[in-house]
Amino acid sequence: MKIYHLNCVQIESPFGSAIGHCVLIEANEELTLIDTGIGIAETREPEKRLGKELIEITGFKFSENLTAIKQIEKLGFAPENVKNIICSHFDPDHIGGLEDFPKATIHVSKEEYESFKRGNERYLSRQLAHEPEIQLYEKNDSKWFGLPARRLDLDFEIYLIPLFGHTLGHCGIACKNDEHWTFYVGDAYYLRAELVNKNHPVDQLATIRAMNNELRIESLENIRKVINQYGDKIEYFGYHDPTEFKAKERLGNIA
Repeated sequence: MKIYHLNCVQIESPFGSAIGHCVLIEANEELTLIDTGIGIAETREPEKRLGKELIEITGFKFSENLTAIKQIEKLGFAPENVKNIICSHFDPDHIGGLEDFPKATIHVSKEEYESFKRGNERYLSRQLAHEPEIQLYEKNDSKWFGLPARRLDLDFEIYLIPLFGHTLGHCGIACKNDEHWTFYVGDAYYLRAELVNKNHPVDQLATIRAMNNELRIESLENIRKVINQYGDKIEYFGYHDPTEFKAKERLGNIA
């Protein structure tokens, strides 16, 4: 197994710069993508596809070179070899690239899919208009370092870790590579500094964006506990923190 780190979003807002830290897994001659960032069509027609208001609120910046499909091609892979896409949740900046991989199976929690289908205004229904195959997970059938987990139906060991609150079905993803674990926490935190500073200024934004703030705080506390107890066994990172991605750049395992 080999893991690649991709930055598939660029955000410039009053809160500062942010990114979209996606993950590409090469295993068993197939590719699995964790979240997708902004897609090709959205990059070419951003206001039509995403809406002017959303762009202004978030501060999205657009470049085709940032899209997951272009970065996968840059790595020398064929995009059609992306057979599976695991979604932490369905916010627009996480799933815009789904339609660039129309034959990939989408893996997501049942709670998140049902929330999306109810038409919550934070989601964009058109991002699933290509009607991909979707595999839903609703039962906590495993434990991962003491946290409830849902094993994914893939050919290697990987789990959805319920970290609800940011959205009603938001999950982290934990993947085992030999004896090492990669733990992607999605939007359970925006900045790693939140783990040590419970009063970090970005907490205000996280509170506003949370669909259930009490659950969000509980999920963040669960991450703290796991990292404090097992941090030597786990490589962990979120979606938006540029400093975490720069650390991957220094290691060279990026597109």
